[in-house]
Amino acid sequence: MRLRFHCQNRIGILRDIVSHFVDYGLNVARGEVGGEHGNAIYLHIPNLLNAQLATLKPVLEAVPGVFGVRRVSLMPSERRHLELDALLSSLSDPVMSIDMEGHIVAANRAAGQLLGVRIDEVPGLSLNRYLPDVDLPALIRRNNARVNGLRIKLRDATFLADIAPLHREHHDDVASLAGAVVTLHSADRIGERIYQVQRQELRGFDALFQASPRLAALIREARRMAPLDAPLLIHGETGTGKELLARACHLASSRGQAPFMALNCAGLPESMAETELFGYAPGAFEGARPEGKLGLLELTAGGTIFLDEVGEMSPRLQVKLLRFLQDGGFRRVGSDEETYLDVRVICATQQDLPKLCAEGLFRQDLYHRLNVLSLAVPPLRDCLDGIEAMALHFIDRAARQIGCRMPGLSPAALARLSTYHWPGNVRQLENVLFQAVSLCEGDAIEPAHLRLPDVGAAPGLSGIDLDGSLAGIMGDVERRVLAVLYPQYPSSRQLAKRLGVSHTTVANKLRHYGIGSADA
Repeated sequence: MRLRFHCQNRIGILRDIVSHFVDYGLNVARGEVGGEHGNAIYLHIPNLLNAQLATLKPVLEAVPGVFGVRRVSLMPSERRHLELDALLSSLSDPVMSIDMEGHIVAANRAAGQLLGVRIDEVPGLSLNRYLPDVDLPALIRRNNARVNGLRIKLRDATFLADIAPLHREHHDDVASLAGAVVTLHSADRIGERIYQVQRQELRGFDALFQASPRLAALIREARRMAPLDAPLLIHGETGTGKELLARACHLASSRGQAPFMALNCAGLPESMAETELFGYAPGAFEGARPEGKLGLLELTAGGTIFLDEVGEMSPRLQVKLLRFLQDGGFRRVGSDEETYLDVRVICATQQDLPKLCAEGLFRQDLYHRLNVLSLAVPPLRDCLDGIEAMALHFIDRAARQIGCRMPGLSPAALARLSTYHWPGNVRQLENVLFQAVSLCEGDAIEPAHLRLPDVGAAPGLSGIDLDGSLAGIMGDVERRVLAVLYPQYPSSRQLAKRLGVSHTTVANKLRHYGIGSADA
């Protein structure tokens, strides 16, 4: 059991506290001092029972200078270890801390996989074994400053290494060097990394498409809701960019500099989803880590948690989430300690939650707690007036990632994109155009490069804006018909014959809608 003593910082107080455990024959395995002014003492007493604590608590609180005693799930050092472990595990690049003899002190899972050993076997390994051509300690001593992009070869793979020296408290000379943190980036992915750096130049709402009036209206609504510190529910089909919108709202809020964590509730077993979100206490179940696990909520303290596909959440988790939304408190799995946090909750779903509530599959009270603010992301088929700008953006992105010259987009290919029903929405558009760029060998993407499966065919009026006059609606239909047929009959005469009208009429309409070249 772990205890926290809120106490006065005075000489001998630790001795006075520990003496009472000696009277009960209890061993104190570890102690730590915490608090801003040393006004908290943490003790780990492995064999202390709840009944004994109930008896001891009044005695301990009677010790002069002790103001309160309560159970805690983790010692401060254990919490720091878990937070560091969670941070390192989330990094896909190998990260290692080495001492000045070149021995690895700590590393993440990616580094263990690279070196071909279990993560618990990494500490103590000599990195010099793997880098015969580079003397990292000598390099660190020589530079005594950060080194970026050092090209090295490790286990037949080429990496660009970033080396950040570690200093002791006194760092006025070289002797203060304690080691370095080495991060390895795969040289094969350097083009992608350059693109990712460039992509970060646009963040938040500036990174979202607003070419379509419907998307622009959505962004205006989202900008107004982002600073409001209340739950937000985002509705939208798969692939519409709900998580991007959630991140933009987070960045535009007062929590923008705090963590943003995401959990997809779909497809996760209930037990896994619960431990991921709420964490678990030490020894909570067979196979659990002895030090326990921090959940995403604790890692997000002060920031924003994004729960995707919240409609898939189990009834048990719905109850725990409702409790958290009501008072900010929850219990880690296997723990009876209450934890209280300040975290904003943003949820997303492609399901009809009111319908699920009516069917008894989703809690009505939870739905109303989540639906304080709401945004509806339109499907791509309702935003086709902005598809050309989106397409050119994705083509440019694909060309940068692949490392080729950016091709253009032929009128026939644009017409094909403009008339497709896009069941996978913006994500499908991006994937289709990435493949098209990889297939294109000329200067422009043609319809043959667009691999568009005819599945989930759209209903007859899908994608047609029914606002406005009949003339405007019919004009939209006419434009779509001409855009679909023109690539098959690529002249006004051929198309006029197909439609049974004069070629002058067709030529005028093609020119009016900007389709093809309206040739004779």
